[in-house]
Amino acid sequence: MLDWLSNLFPVLVVVVGFWSVRRALRQPLWAEAWRRLKANRLALIALSVIGVYALVGFCDSIAWRNDKNANSLSLIDRAFSRPAEPTYSAPLANKTFGEPTPRALQGRHLLGTDGTGQDVVYLTLKGCRTALIIGGFTLLIATPLALLLGMLAGYFGKRVDDAVQYTYTVLDSIPNILLLIAMLLVLGRGLPQLCVALGITSWVGLCRLARGETLKHREREYVRAARALGISHGRILMHHILPNLLPIIVISVTLGFSGLVLSEAILSYLQLGVAAGTGSWGNMIDASRLELARDPVIWWNLAAASAALFILVLAFNLFGDALRDAIDPRLNS
Repeated sequence: MLDWLSNLFPVLVVVVGFWSVRRALRQPLWAEAWRRLKANRLALIALSVIGVYALVGFCDSIAWRNDKNANSLSLIDRAFSRPAEPTYSAPLANKTFGEPTPRALQGRHLLGTDGTGQDVVYLTLKGCRTALIIGGFTLLIATPLALLLGMLAGYFGKRVDDAVQYTYTVLDSIPNILLLIAMLLVLGRGLPQLCVALGITSWVGLCRLARGETLKHREREYVRAARALGISHGRILMHHILPNLLPIIVISVTLGFSGLVLSEAILSYLQLGVAAGTGSWGNMIDASRLELARDPVIWWNLAAASAALFILVLAFNLFGDALRDAIDPRLNS
């Protein structure tokens, strides 16, 4: 029963995501933006790369047990898991690496194995799910918080604006990495705790943006007309101002995703990321620190994690830039 419930959540995320995209494409603004995106070959390539990462993360989230006493195995576990080798092995090698007397391997490994004998391709694929969870759930925490405070500050002004500005000014005056370390030391080490800590510390930039845009829109004629007709403040914020903020919010969130994924790698390097048993590119990079000092050098563990991280971050940055140009063609160079 528990496996079915855990599998239901990623399915719901996919269904809600597709439904939201289909509904958005019925709006003239987003339909025109999609038309421009389809004309941008680089944007389509970046979107395809993001889709591949999302598919890997989804397959790693669907898991079940073969019997009651066995561990839950995801689709990625079943497709790419290999028997553990004695120790390191180079890419496509048939013997262990770095031992005085090399031993025969149980199988071939495209990118070799790490110090515990785990297949590097398998570990790299396991990191996709962690990266997507950190980026997605952190944004689910930070975006509503930033929108709520930014819109309230920009719309009501005065004491509300002063309180919100004072709050994010104090947070922004603390070095971000130190604040994250302090929060993780309090919350503990784990994937949910990392998402909460990143969400609490990453809303300031979007809040400033939402406040500035709300200040601009609250003086527009349609907002003044709504006030004159006696429409409540909440309805004005939700039905008149928020829809006008959505394009710039979507762009900001898309570009901010890559920064959150990089933050996990940095924190894992500082021993403050996800737990050691969780598949993570940050953990792979952290584990390979001492490997570069060996003779001969063991490079494939670091190269695989860094390449996977680089490709995902680059794809999100390219897609975010293309989305910004598609929504506002005046930004095209």
